[in-house]
Amino acid sequence: MTALPADPQAGEPLIPMPALTPDALRGAVEKLTPSRMPAFVRDLVDATTSAQQLQSLAPLRTFVHTWGVFVAIQRYPARAARLRHLEELVSAGEADPVDAIAEIRRIHADAEAEAGL
Repeated sequence: MTALPADPQAGEPLIPMPALTPDALRGAVEKLTPSRMPAFVRDLVDATTSAQQLQSLAPLRTFVHTWGVFVAIQRYPARAARLRHLEELVSAGEADPVDAIAEIRRIHADAEAEAGL
């Protein structure tokens, strides 16, 4: 397994980290990964519906958290590519996944911190 550079965010981000609002995240997803827009819209509709049914903001908070982390990762192409590679290694099940899972967790933790979550 190839190690990440000392600074996993080496290079400039493709876009600034957006505000953690559905509109700002929508704009970021449209720019970074337009193919993911159907999933984004579906998740937003599901979160809004659940929030109304439950009379709770928890589903919307989960939505913002999930997509905020996604955008934070996707802003850096090398980090996004590394995450995809690690996920493929784990899915393949051909090697001990402990190191890959630990690195996936670090990538997600770094993205959460970057997004302010």
